[in-house]
Amino acid sequence: MSGGASPLAGHVEVLPSDDGPATEARFAVGTAETVLPGHYPGFPIFPGVCLVECAHQSALATVPDGAKGAELEAVESTRFTGPVFPGDTVDISLGWKATGDGHWQCRAKLTTERGNAASVRLRFRTQETPEAAA
Repeated sequence: MSGGASPLAGHVEVLPSDDGPATEARFAVGTAETVLPGHYPGFPIFPGVCLVECAHQSALATVPDGAKGAELEAVESTRFTGPVFPGDTVDISLGWKATGDGHWQCRAKLTTERGNAASVRLRFRTQETPEAAA
């Protein structure tokens, strides 16, 4: 991740794709994550803000060619649907869409072995308009 601090101690792993740009990533929630001891003591849960950051880092690592140099402009929406615990692996599926005027939207769905954990919609801006990149 470039610029700024991250609440994540671990790293997002981008998974290879056989048919086009990468749209899958994974994050292993290690017991060394520094946010766990205080969120909830005695029953740690990986915080929602960390799931948003997993989506953000995954998006930055999988930016489509037409959106190179994209910067996060907004977190458009989040929905947390299931807990994430230490030791879980979070699988992240991404979908990108050019929305015009140099803006791109990335929708991320985060799951664990227990099912859905969160959905996150991010808006990015680029210096280049999506139409010019096509």
